[in-house]
Amino acid sequence: MKFNSFAFIFLSPGFSPEENTVSTQKDNYRFKAVGIDMANKAIALDVAEQLAKEGYQMIELCGGFGPEWAYKIAERLKNEIPVGAVFYGPQFRKQLADLME
Repeated sequence: MKFNSFAFIFLSPGFSPEENTVSTQKDNYRFKAVGIDMANKAIALDVAEQLAKEGYQMIELCGGFGPEWAYKIAERLKNEIPVGAVFYGPQFRKQLADLME
């Protein structure tokens, strides 16, 4: 199967999938980004499941999820599609924490 779609789930204060989803497409390639409230990461399980049903071939998570959520989501999807995550090195922990205040 040719790679033609992926989705990104990200965290931001007060965001919801209903109001903060963006998608784009060109030719036969599509991308969707879904925003979720930082205080309710569990919604990502249902969002990921819906993205898989829509045919997205892989899902990336923002660094705020951490490896445990990448594992939970992959498990929920029965490892049927790749689930990865963006991570920042330890040298950026303070800068990121300051941004999230």
